[in-house]
Amino acid sequence: MGTNKKLLAKGIKYLTASLPTSFIGIYLISFSMINHFMTITILGILVTGFAIFLIWKGINTIMKSLFDGNK
Repeated sequence: MGTNKKLLAKGIKYLTASLPTSFIGIYLISFSMINHFMTITILGILVTGFAIFLIWKGINTIMKSLFDGNK
């Protein structure tokens, strides 16, 4: 049972892309709550949702690379 290294690298890229987007989304939400900007709140929620999607996609890709093997 081998590990698909290309698929593993792709999953790690997804996780590294999710790190800055999660910080940016949380920052936008907190900034908009302090200054009462509704449009920035919506943008922050969308960016944070995208970060959650990237985390899910990265973990899912890593699990496929580890357990599906070289097919």
